[in-house]
Amino acid sequence: MKNISNKAFVVSVITVTTMALASCKKSWLDPKPLSVYVPENTLVDIQGFKSALSSISNNLKAEWYGDASPNITEQIFSEESVEGTDDKTGPAQNLDQLIRPDAQLNHTDFNKIGFFWDRQYVSIRAANVVITRIQAPEAKSISDSARNVILGQAYFFRSYSYYRLVNQFGDVPCPMKEITSPKTDFFSVKREVILQRMKSDLEFAVKWVPWVTDKGDINRAACYHQLAKINLALGLFDDAIANCSAVISQGSYKLVTTRFGVDAANAKKNVTWDLHRPDNKAAAANTEVLYLVTDRFGTPGAFSSGLQTMRNATPFISIGAPNLVTPSGKAGVSASQGVEIDNMMLYGRGIGRCRSTPYYYNDIWDDPNDERHDSTSGNWMYMENIRYSNPALKGTDTAYGLRLRLYGPTGRLLCLDTLRDWYPWPQYKTYIPDQINTPWRGGNGDWYVFRLAETYLLRAEAYMWKGDAANAAADVNAVRTRAKCAPYPASKMSIGTILDERARELYYEEPRKTELTRISYLFAKTGQAYNGKTYTLANFSTSNFMVDRILEKNIFYAKNFVTVHGDQFRISPYHVLWPVPQAAILANTDGRINQNLGYTGSGGNVPALDKIPE
Repeated sequence: MKNISNKAFVVSVITVTTMALASCKKSWLDPKPLSVYVPENTLVDIQGFKSALSSISNNLKAEWYGDASPNITEQIFSEESVEGTDDKTGPAQNLDQLIRPDAQLNHTDFNKIGFFWDRQYVSIRAANVVITRIQAPEAKSISDSARNVILGQAYFFRSYSYYRLVNQFGDVPCPMKEITSPKTDFFSVKREVILQRMKSDLEFAVKWVPWVTDKGDINRAACYHQLAKINLALGLFDDAIANCSAVISQGSYKLVTTRFGVDAANAKKNVTWDLHRPDNKAAAANTEVLYLVTDRFGTPGAFSSGLQTMRNATPFISIGAPNLVTPSGKAGVSASQGVEIDNMMLYGRGIGRCRSTPYYYNDIWDDPNDERHDSTSGNWMYMENIRYSNPALKGTDTAYGLRLRLYGPTGRLLCLDTLRDWYPWPQYKTYIPDQINTPWRGGNGDWYVFRLAETYLLRAEAYMWKGDAANAAADVNAVRTRAKCAPYPASKMSIGTILDERARELYYEEPRKTELTRISYLFAKTGQAYNGKTYTLANFSTSNFMVDRILEKNIFYAKNFVTVHGDQFRISPYHVLWPVPQAAILANTDGRINQNLGYTGSGGNVPALDKIPE
């Protein structure tokens, strides 16, 4: 693995590409070289360009790391999860009230919408620098073939970021070359125009980027996978099928179906568990990974806070009273690590930021043999699997060591808050041994960006849009049967069924909001019906598939659930697209970055460009 972390070079690339969106200064997308490690000095040989590409990957990986990691914002704009923090107003629960262009859009206690706007443009700026410099005279010593590999990998990163942006924010500015002087005259470009250009770039990439690279580097499979997403977004279903088939049939990449890695000798575990062990993700035996980000404890560039999956996505079990009490009313659990019943080491100090919904933890599980929902092996965890652990109970309360209960003998609730304190979760995904925090929160570990299971599900979706239910079922069943589920008949297939399978397989991995918005555009573009309802692009912000599905499946938004703090869960159709941060619009004094319909400021919009400014 060559995930290079030359700190001086990373500083030069990232600072040259950093945007100042937190203020209204004319500095959005302005270059800011802070040292002698500027592109003119570093982007002249293969080592320099590889370091630049590594820095872009490192910039993107922050999505999955830290307290309130940004990927949670993708999850809570979906049917799978909601924000479970309910001891304060601010977390994204009442989206009508809190998701505004001038609101706090990049904060642990609010949401991370602004993170995606900021970081993806940082990556685009850095990719544009690489694309420009690899073709400059200073790089003349690099062979044509090596140059094309670097160019293709930079195209991947730029395409990845634009794909996310256009399915998060819609029409957005689209700089395509290195910016070397202040620029405040950006205009929004039509989403489909941007996607068409990304398709062209990735078609170049799949010709030159090799199939096999070091783990953590971009390979041809990742490029094909991203190209399939672009083609799906464009409604080019045959092209998307061909892209996915190129990966599936290649031979080097296969679904993992046999035990491997660090826990392979543990007969109580299974392939599902193995696949998600942090030490196994980059292992040679893992033939499923297409692209991952690497983060190892003690290595340069590792996140000091770790993944924190055991904090972000698991229930708030670290407070004994009044949150979790025994039937006699005593504090039931301990937040200490090292006690006799060590829940903190087994499950972590969860605080329920990403609270899964009944749709995810109950409704979609239709096969009792599904390893992904199996509590016997420890893959899946219910609150009733946890034991009363408070050492003060020992010898004083018969509940000590027994399993948690939700109700006492008289029917009294033994849990203060069922939103934050009581729900099942996928232990096989959240359990990450922690080398940093005590109690455990989830430590350093590699993380999947693309893996082959999603490639099958992307191809299944493309087949389904074409009405080919038989081939769609075959691809869904490749994923299902690996998890020991019975295969689906073709008659079971629909876009909704495929989304359910994506939820079972890719929960907390995929950018769920991005994919739901992409599919919403397709329903509007094709005119195909969902639950008997059709959609149009003209009315996209007032009626769309994404929000209809959320209101159908996510009971918290559907019932306008009210938290113990008094905050209400609300979502509206215009949330299919996020607001462009107001600071970015105000800083762009000589152009017009459009605001999405439904948000304050959209009345000043002008027609988005139908051509990318070069």
